[in-house]
Amino acid sequence: MKTIGLIGGMSWESSKVYYELINRIVREKLGGFHSCKSLMYSVDFAVVEDLQHRNEWIKLEELMVDAAQALERGGADLIVLCTNTMHLCSQAIIDHTSIPFLHIAEATAEAIQEKKLRKVGLLGTQFTMEKDFYKRVIKDNYDIDVIIPDPSSRRIVHDIIYQELVHGIITDSSRDRYKAIIGQLVAKGGEGIILGCTEIPLLISEQDVEVPIFDTTVIHAEKAVQFILQN
Repeated sequence: MKTIGLIGGMSWESSKVYYELINRIVREKLGGFHSCKSLMYSVDFAVVEDLQHRNEWIKLEELMVDAAQALERGGADLIVLCTNTMHLCSQAIIDHTSIPFLHIAEATAEAIQEKKLRKVGLLGTQFTMEKDFYKRVIKDNYDIDVIIPDPSSRRIVHDIIYQELVHGIITDSSRDRYKAIIGQLVAKGGEGIILGCTEIPLLISEQDVEVPIFDTTVIHAEKAVQFILQN
């Protein structure tokens, strides 16, 4: 078994889900007392959140590269960045490490392809929804169209993530607001919905929507286990 290097803490609420999922999947596949060989470098999310909202992406790249390099030095065979938004820094990580990097948007696009869907809605932070780093991977590499909510709805999605979900706050009222926004994306032709923030699955599940959802945390974790167990 190879070793997964996890860059976590963004937020730790979702990072703990990654850790639990990865170990559970390994046990399901190997049985017995098996668990995952892993390392986690967990950052201070207060620093990350502040830099994000000040648009200091160069400093964020430096922070992510430092974390990835520490994991590589520690013996990791694969880098898994446990957050969608910070994949904006993925190329910097790839450029400054020599071990494979598992991109969450690529893993998600492969899952969408398996369902043979051509158009999906995307929920995430405003950074993920509005910048091209995520949507471009899915469109250019997999020819899948990605649609996002209108500006006011994007703000709602973003605020609930930062004001509630990253703090472990789950409310029925926020779930209802997300469900209404998902309904708007489906009305625009979305055949499925990407839960493009690792905190969103804490709020939204398959039971809440009528189209397929793509839980990026689960998809990413499953791909990571597949990698470390191959050969």
